[in-house]
Amino acid sequence: MSRRNVTLATVFADISGSTRLYETLGDAVARQLVSQCIEVMTECIHRYDGTVIKTIGDEIMCTFPSADQAVESTMAMQEAVTEDLPDINPNTPATLTIRVGLHYGPAILEGGDVFGDAVNVAARMAGLAKGGQIITTRDTAVALSPLLASGTRHLDRIPVKGKAEELDIFEVIWQPHDVTRIATGLLKTTDKDVRLVLKYRGEEVTLDSSRGAVVLGRGKKADMIVNDSMASREHARVECRRGKFILTDQSTNGTYVLTQDGPAYLRREELQIDGPGKIALGREINEATEVVVFETNS
Repeated sequence: MSRRNVTLATVFADISGSTRLYETLGDAVARQLVSQCIEVMTECIHRYDGTVIKTIGDEIMCTFPSADQAVESTMAMQEAVTEDLPDINPNTPATLTIRVGLHYGPAILEGGDVFGDAVNVAARMAGLAKGGQIITTRDTAVALSPLLASGTRHLDRIPVKGKAEELDIFEVIWQPHDVTRIATGLLKTTDKDVRLVLKYRGEEVTLDSSRGAVVLGRGKKADMIVNDSMASREHARVECRRGKFILTDQSTNGTYVLTQDGPAYLRREELQIDGPGKIALGREINEATEVVVFETNS
């Protein structure tokens, strides 16, 4: 039986409050729902080149070669359970959530299983997580690419069994509305009559000072749904701010923009847009087949 020392990301994810599902839905319905939830999470694991180590009831354990792949997969899990699972099974309660813990570090691979420090710490992180949360460690946050690292926040410093020193605990922010943005509405808006029109595949949305914002993305909650696999569910936000139109990227893959001033690429950044132009979600303008066209009168 081969044994290898490796550095990888270990993830534990389970359904929060699954016991209550059996009490409220009955054994047959609840079992089917749990199974479908595990299937949805498994698809997200495979999408990011992860390996399922084992499933135990409502919990799944998996590994990834890198911290980035682990975090992107767990963000996708949270989104899929929130948005896709209710479409698959109409019995999905609105309160159903998953909790996720992960850690990137040294481990031992043997006989199709994984052992060691990374596993123990990841399990501890999962135990700390609440429904809808992704909890990890400073070691993992440090190992992330700058874009993903910017979407984490420090929560606490706690003692962990088996560790000589306390660990810094971080949360991965996967919901776009939790991403820190510049506060708006603090200053009075001007009376300037401005308007921006967004067009995509026959759909048209108009934004002006009376409408707060328009969200672009591939998810059902987006105001303009863009059918591109590289787009996040709530990929980018366009808002009218004191007579100016501001495009804010809040995605994983970034937003490409073509304006009168030339091309631009945003990664969790803002850009003022004016005149005619194009927006592509996650792909360069010249490579994208799904492009949002905009035009302003300002």
